[in-house]
Amino acid sequence: MSAGRTAAPAAGQWVFHDGDFVPAADVRLGPSLQALQYGTGVFEGIRAYATGSGDSHLYRAHDHFTRMIGSARLLRIAIDHDADQLVEISAELLRRNGHSGDAYLRPLAYKTALQPGVPFGVRLQGVSSTLTIVSLPMGRYTSRDGISCGISSWRRIPDSSLPARAKITGAYANNALATDEATAAGYDDAIFLNQAGHVAEASTANLFLVRAGQVATPAQDSDILEGITRDSVISLLRRRAGVEVERRTVLRSELYTADEIFLTGTGCEIVPVTALDGRPVGSGVPGPLTRTVMDAYDRSVRGRDPHDDHGWLTPVHTTPVLL
Repeated sequence: MSAGRTAAPAAGQWVFHDGDFVPAADVRLGPSLQALQYGTGVFEGIRAYATGSGDSHLYRAHDHFTRMIGSARLLRIAIDHDADQLVEISAELLRRNGHSGDAYLRPLAYKTALQPGVPFGVRLQGVSSTLTIVSLPMGRYTSRDGISCGISSWRRIPDSSLPARAKITGAYANNALATDEATAAGYDDAIFLNQAGHVAEASTANLFLVRAGQVATPAQDSDILEGITRDSVISLLRRRAGVEVERRTVLRSELYTADEIFLTGTGCEIVPVTALDGRPVGSGVPGPLTRTVMDAYDRSVRGRDPHDDHGWLTPVHTTPVLL
């Protein structure tokens, strides 16, 4: 791959776009872009963390790209790289942008333009696709002391209408409406119920609750995204605390009687919920199991878990250099 189409930009200004590393200023997307018109794109959020080794590491990047390729398949979006190649591209992008500490990557694969001879309209076949990956420095942006949430009046889009297991760009208008309602009411985040009135997830995070020593999280048939951080937490609780998480239907009333609630997601990491609909959750402070999860997750993403044999970390500066 070439080093770009123009003079090399300053550190932090590279993107991977349409098969090449290019200066961000060179990327031009027109107003007729199909993904802009109809929300026909898929994306992931991937974090890289500074670790004790002095290098930064991508966290579960292969799993994220595997999910993204599956999401793209649903929308007939062509991605001309496999998950391993996408991990290497991401590491190279972090190197070019000089991100040696905590950082965030946003890969986006999307429909661009109708191919010759294809009539105008909302369609998936006969539309070309493009992949763009950007990176930026990002540390923690949520409070470890806890946030307040409100149950949204907007319901989670059912999987029967738009696949919940895929991160489809257009679907996130649903999340934006719920978040806007929550923040306007003075809350930090929203919690969705599904069409059956059962708990689904937060605006961009999965949900766990603790009650009488038992831990539960909404099951896949609750119209949730199968979160990668959610999966990490289930594994970490089993290994670090000997706790098995029950994946099941969660009733709204259970949230009000929970001892602890916490959210999980790549961006937000582990977030204690200390108030819900104006009511304190438990004692109104992060509970002991939530703190255990936060500590275990932090150790995992920073390479400080001596028992981690999952291969979740990919070193950035020792992966193959792309030419």
